[in-house]
Amino acid sequence: MRLAFLTSLIPVARPDTGFEIANAAILSSLRAAGHEVTAIGFMRHGEMPADPDQAVVVAEIDIENAVASTGRQLRWIAAAFRFGLPVACAKLRLAGAGRLVEAVRAQGPFDALILNSVMLPGAFPELLEIAPCVLVEHNIEHASARQNAENAGNVLLRRLFAREARLLEAIERRLWRQSRFVWTLAEEDRRAMGAEARDKSAVLPLVSGTAPPAIVAGQDAPASFDIGLIGTWTWLPNRVGLEWFLQEVCPLLPDDLRIAVAGRVPSELRMPLNVTLVGRVPAADAFLRSCRIVALSSRAGTGVQLKTIEAMQLGLPAVATSLSCRGFTELPANFTLADSAPDFARALAERLAVIRAGDAQRIDGEAFLTRQRAALAAGLAQGLAAAAR
Repeated sequence: MRLAFLTSLIPVARPDTGFEIANAAILSSLRAAGHEVTAIGFMRHGEMPADPDQAVVVAEIDIENAVASTGRQLRWIAAAFRFGLPVACAKLRLAGAGRLVEAVRAQGPFDALILNSVMLPGAFPELLEIAPCVLVEHNIEHASARQNAENAGNVLLRRLFAREARLLEAIERRLWRQSRFVWTLAEEDRRAMGAEARDKSAVLPLVSGTAPPAIVAGQDAPASFDIGLIGTWTWLPNRVGLEWFLQEVCPLLPDDLRIAVAGRVPSELRMPLNVTLVGRVPAADAFLRSCRIVALSSRAGTGVQLKTIEAMQLGLPAVATSLSCRGFTELPANFTLADSAPDFARALAERLAVIRAGDAQRIDGEAFLTRQRAALAAGLAQGLAAAAR
């Protein structure tokens, strides 16, 4: 099939966020199945598409709140009220007005459009008139916005996120009805869509890049850290989990543990003395392998956690909250679930004691990786068959 992959961020050679890693995995699987896929959308300033010959960059923009100036964020809010759109959609409407839809039409005709999240079709509903559409729900966006409202630090933000939730829910429900098929990244999200989408939806199990499984115990380089966390912590649902770990779990851990946090971290967060910020790392798998154990501390959000997938396919030991393991009915033997701060700290200390005694607690992740890739290909084929009908 000839497909257009419409996305707010076109995949780059070095994906940074879970959203970008998921995009790269989906695109790679589609192309491996023999489909001709053109990615159309936006890019951050100064970056290049991973596949320049198969990408159309409508504009270079910085749409993330973490890097936007206060003035730009205020302009986005003003546009949202002017257009009657969620802020997340209004910023894309401003960036792509008069260009995005025209670029899709110019590159066509396409057998189907893959709408990578609800934000672009929310900003440009006319996209659904161009070709049969399949929607990718990375998260149930209105549910995430509602959680953001509950976790917001002031009344103004709570009201703004509540408005986002209300408008996003209307957009999502409309898209669930109008799309030929809907892909989610977690079974919980597929069920949350209700009966109207049950017969035209499937889950896409993801993989993180092409990293090989972790090497077996006794062959790894010496660990640089005891506990590692990685993520885009400027995104509010992720930040909630990091704050919980720093404020409630860390005080219960032995003082001599070396803890590392990789990824973008809000500058105002206070770090305990035994926590090292390593920033954006060149390779997530290399960072995770440098830690004896991975802490998966998600406390908010929907969708699937890419950091959980990375730990599983690398065969690394982890302590995880239940929310971090959304989408998985079976967990590796080297994972421990813990949802309270005392249980989480205790599980980390117990596994670290075993690791320090000589059992690295690492397993072969190749079987997991193989299952994920096969299930991803099958889910994609099911959705494209619906679009072809």
